[in-house]
Amino acid sequence: MIINPYVFGVAYDPDAQAFFTASGLTGATNLNAVNQLVLDLKSYGIWTKMKAIYPIIGGTAALHKWNLKDPQDTNAAFRLVFNGGWTHSSNGALPNGTNGYAETFLTPLTSLSANSTHLSYYSRTNVNLTQIEIGCQDVNAYTIIEARTVNVSYFLVNTNTITGVADTNSAAFYIANRTASNVTNGFRNSSKIFNSTVASSALPIQSIYIGALKNPGGLAQFFSTKQCAFASIGDGLTDTDAANFYTAVQNFNTTLTRNV
Repeated sequence: MIINPYVFGVAYDPDAQAFFTASGLTGATNLNAVNQLVLDLKSYGIWTKMKAIYPIIGGTAALHKWNLKDPQDTNAAFRLVFNGGWTHSSNGALPNGTNGYAETFLTPLTSLSANSTHLSYYSRTNVNLTQIEIGCQDVNAYTIIEARTVNVSYFLVNTNTITGVADTNSAAFYIANRTASNVTNGFRNSSKIFNSTVASSALPIQSIYIGALKNPGGLAQFFSTKQCAFASIGDGLTDTDAANFYTAVQNFNTTLTRNV
């Protein structure tokens, strides 16, 4: 489906237009929200740090699967494949907490850097259960966001050392972020709530799941029940990047009237 980039005289950013053409996304509000997100990420210098951006827009699994950074319907382009039980709506993608997960096909070992990696997840749900929203694990390392277990959120990036921070509401935009061999931090919305000097140990060899953890055996566990309204995987972000990233993503979800 070809989308006219000049509807009402509006010319979309070429990367936004490529996403519209591939996905078939329609609706002026949706198109403008994605276009502004791309413009904001480029303006902030964040776009080039992204490997996968999942805007989870359009209300169906067929539309939610697309990687904004590389909108091709292939495993190599890291488009999502949803498995198990999910509920898709204009507010995002909701895993059922028992068997729902999405395969990204993005493996840290081959696509990320041991000392420069981030994951993000925009949760629209406040729930206090042992769940993992995005991540993977092997015998050498975890790369996850777990928000939260008994009012604790965990931010592990390329390490096996499990450390967390008090957090009483999981409806927020989370970033797990490593910027050096001894620097990991975690952001909740625009606030840095976690710092660690634990050294990186390895890049996981398992691909990353959304809505659950992919364990060393290649199986999904710790299934989430937190509705996802955005997720991303990429290079490490500076503190300024993280603050600007929140602003861009929050504006995107506010335009779609699904912000928390």
